[in-house]
Amino acid sequence: MTRTLDLICMGRAAVDLYGEQIGCPLEDVSSFAKYLGGSPANTAVGVARLGLRSAMLSRVGDEQLGRFVRAQLEREGVDVSNVSTDPKRLTALVFLAVRDRDNFPHIFYRENCADMALAEDHVAPEFIASAAALLVSGTLLSQETTRRACHRAVAAATKTGTRVILDIDYRPVLWGLAGASQGDARFVASTKVTAHIAPLLMHCALIVGTEEEIRIAGGADETLAALDNIRQQSGALIVLKRGAAGCVAFPGAIPARLEDGIVVPGFSVDVFNVLGAGDAFMAGFLSGWLRAAPITQCARYANACGAIVVSRHGCSPAMATAAELEYFLVHGSATARLRDDDALSHLHRAATRRPASPRLNVLAFDHRSQLEKIAQDQNADPGRIASFKALVATAFLAVSQGRNDTGVLLDDRYGEAALPALTGRGVWIARPVEMPGSIPVEFEAGPNVGLALRTWPAEHVVKCLVFYHPDDAPELKVAQIARMHGLAEACRDTGHELLLEIIPPERAGNDTRTLVRALTQLYDAGIRPDWWKLPPSTDREVWCALGALIEARDPFCQGMLVLGMESGADTLEASFIAAAGEPRCRGFAVGRTIFADAAAAWLAGRATDAEAVERIAHGYREMIALWDRAALSGKVSQPAPPLAKGLAA
Repeated sequence: MTRTLDLICMGRAAVDLYGEQIGCPLEDVSSFAKYLGGSPANTAVGVARLGLRSAMLSRVGDEQLGRFVRAQLEREGVDVSNVSTDPKRLTALVFLAVRDRDNFPHIFYRENCADMALAEDHVAPEFIASAAALLVSGTLLSQETTRRACHRAVAAATKTGTRVILDIDYRPVLWGLAGASQGDARFVASTKVTAHIAPLLMHCALIVGTEEEIRIAGGADETLAALDNIRQQSGALIVLKRGAAGCVAFPGAIPARLEDGIVVPGFSVDVFNVLGAGDAFMAGFLSGWLRAAPITQCARYANACGAIVVSRHGCSPAMATAAELEYFLVHGSATARLRDDDALSHLHRAATRRPASPRLNVLAFDHRSQLEKIAQDQNADPGRIASFKALVATAFLAVSQGRNDTGVLLDDRYGEAALPALTGRGVWIARPVEMPGSIPVEFEAGPNVGLALRTWPAEHVVKCLVFYHPDDAPELKVAQIARMHGLAEACRDTGHELLLEIIPPERAGNDTRTLVRALTQLYDAGIRPDWWKLPPSTDREVWCALGALIEARDPFCQGMLVLGMESGADTLEASFIAAAGEPRCRGFAVGRTIFADAAAAWLAGRATDAEAVERIAHGYREMIALWDRAALSGKVSQPAPPLAKGLAA
């Protein structure tokens, strides 16, 4: 049978609201970060990031949070064809906090929630048969409706040879054995729970749990006795998770001592947040097990993935990617605080970026001082600039209709009203943060730019123009680089991509290598933005040199965009032809060449709204056509995504 999926994860798919203040009780947390959550959903994301084809079998509410869960799963590459929408119930919520290294209080809001309404008729046997393995969460057994659905799925898997994996996933509060305030309780003895788990054991090929979970599944007070009870009912590979100590696997008879199993030690790391570590462990183990790797290798993957996640905030967003797992296994880390490891953090960030089109045609109208100058020249009220930007946005939407390769650069000083209309439409959006003309660069929102970025939608890219010359005075370069580092840190903390626009100021001695030297110095200083926006150049060798520099210094960089600088069509065409032959150049970000004449005419009252929109739309279409011709002339070929490579099968 052809299996189109490696793994189906069945069970909880919820929203985690993680407290952002660390070290305080949950009742004192004042702000929360919103993530995809639920143990099976976390595992589905984890295995997808490690290169496996995963799917979810669950339900979400017919509301905004349900759409969020579905969208996050899709973004991670998880098949959501069997994530159904419940018209009556809400998507589950969990509030969580990081109190200290041992205490992680959380409250489950799961009363009559959507994922616990998963019923037998939501389980399609042909869907189960399409996967090599089915992972079921023990929480499904806590209620009659989901228990029946679980048994139907397991029966379908057994019939078609789909291997069954049991994540014991024991949460006493979800079985009604602990109070609402005890969401972090890990163990309450219960013969009822054991009795509900028991019928599944004989069908399992793999059973994974902590010592507490093994004891509840095996119905014994001692771990070895519980393991032996499970073995009498199941021939599954049993994997005992032991936190920082690693894990022990039992493929056959249970020995007299735990240490006589297959012991694979863990990694010594600083623990920040244990929540989600078990799901990461499962994802890592399955990334090997579903590829028929030796048990020790599977366990090593599992322990490494768990170690990476315990060092981070959140569950699903913290899941390791293939690139960082490979790096960690080969190189380890210079610090036990993995969240402070720059190489690992960069790999993680680069691999989990929001996807962008291989090509971008960006209409840049983030201009502030330039439009103020045009208004002044036309004796027009600068208060009308915001209305003009709304017209530019209208022109953009007219051209971008039906395309997935368009974007905008738009400020919030004059473009505040237009930004919400463009956000959430799949449009690539970047916004400036620099004070126009400032050298060294200063931020319009003040020195604490990170505070301003916290109010931005996550999809908005942070754009910063820096007038940087490789021959600047040393003290100026130090100040500029310090500001760029601070901005990059703010972007990392708030989950935004960074686009650096570098323009070397004009001076004697500027040559075709000036820009290459400038970027080389910035890379030497540890500056690694997600995007570069660079001045036009008709020298193909410059673009080749820039591409080679990026490939050598940061192969995970999204690429370069060519800016216009109010160049004429002939100059831009020559620059586009030179740039489009370099695969690292993703497209253009041009503004005044497209809209400057229309702005002057409209602000002076010589053009109507409709005429201005038409002129801008025409100019934007012509710019796209110009790049089309340049790309054809330059025989452009897009590079393969550097993070596509997964773990070796």
